[in-house]
Amino acid sequence: MKRFTKKHFQKTLLILAAVLSCTFVFAQNSKKQKSSGNLPKGYGGIELGMSVDSAKDALKKNSDFGYNGDRDVSLLPGENRTLIETDARDFARWSFLEQCWLQFYEDKLYIITINLNKKKVDYYSVFSSLCKKYGEPVEFSPERAVWKNDDVQFSLERPLALKYIDLKTFNSLIDESRIEKTQQEKLRDEFLDSL
Repeated sequence: MKRFTKKHFQKTLLILAAVLSCTFVFAQNSKKQKSSGNLPKGYGGIELGMSVDSAKDALKKNSDFGYNGDRDVSLLPGENRTLIETDARDFARWSFLEQCWLQFYEDKLYIITINLNKKKVDYYSVFSSLCKKYGEPVEFSPERAVWKNDDVQFSLERPLALKYIDLKTFNSLIDESRIEKTQQEKLRDEFLDSL
């Protein structure tokens, strides 16, 4: 049987303090504003809706991302999909960013994922800052906190990543995949019937 040590007691106190702080932040922010207001569409000059070329230009201007040019760009399976992957760990050691992914569909940036450097910033500090700025998240779980309006879903995900999603493009892609799946299911059924 394990003993409850001083170290365990300190960890428990820290967790309790964090929970109480989050509760306080939620209570304060629920009075200020709801999450449906203005949400960020990106970070550091990179914003949802940009074309691949304009995103490349913005990445070149902001060295925090560690962008190395066209070798960081690749085409994804499927039509009209492009991915830019950057890594600031080796090329921008001063940056608060680590790996970042920019996903494009039909030359339009619709998902930005930014992994933050856990040695330089912690989840609670980022979460507290976002709550002060954007209010209470509409979804909150141990895995992520989500802020959302009609156009953008913005989330802080564990271990420590920011994610920006253009909801209109994302939802249209989901709808398309459902239609394609239904057609594939019909073809599958026809094939099975022909056996």
